[in-house]
Amino acid sequence: MLRFIYVIIKNLFRAPYIIPKMRRESEHPERYTEEERYNLVKYMIRLMKVSGKIHTKAFGTENLPTEGGYIMYPNHQGKYDALGIIYTHKSPCSIVMDKAKSNTILVKEFIDLIQGKRLEKDNVRQAITIINEVANDVISGKRYILFPEGGYEFNNKNEVTDFKAGSFKSAIKAKAPIVPVALIDSYKVFNSFHFGKITTQVHYLKPIMYQEYQSMKTQEIALLVKDRIQQVIDVYAT
Repeated sequence: MLRFIYVIIKNLFRAPYIIPKMRRESEHPERYTEEERYNLVKYMIRLMKVSGKIHTKAFGTENLPTEGGYIMYPNHQGKYDALGIIYTHKSPCSIVMDKAKSNTILVKEFIDLIQGKRLEKDNVRQAITIINEVANDVISGKRYILFPEGGYEFNNKNEVTDFKAGSFKSAIKAKAPIVPVALIDSYKVFNSFHFGKITTQVHYLKPIMYQEYQSMKTQEIALLVKDRIQQVIDVYAT
């Protein structure tokens, strides 16, 4: 948490320029390409990484499908999780995020730039709409980050909790590849009392293709993805 405040203060002088720029590009997607908006997000993440002494190593990028849409399902450790993935993910991707946490300054601009989906957790009808919208986007070739744990505990270290089965409905509807993503030490960045240099890890695992999971129940898919992520964390987490 101290690092988060420190990073904000270190970059505060940029706010009068960068926040209006982020809002302008997100409000006018007809003027700015998806790649341009995504690169602006990555630029902001790089500034945060440099000022916060954060280094992120990516493994398994060769596992990412080169064509078509897919959904990445990472474990959830804190505020830096999505930033670490976006920074190491070359092609533009989007995210499904809790609406209640998506409207603070900078977070709102990030979500708007990548045209993320805001999920109202207690609104079943809206959740169905989001599931369908994400599925349609993925069918059209878009890539998403979706956290199946739904949330995280402060300073939860590298613990993985149960995955929510409903998180996988969009992938099933789209018949899309499921990409498990193992995050290691991501919690240390903004969700712990750790200070000093930090190295986090993003492991992109081999995709689970539709043919592999089409006959499985959502609960079985959730367990499969969780187990694959847990295996990587058990090997690489210190």
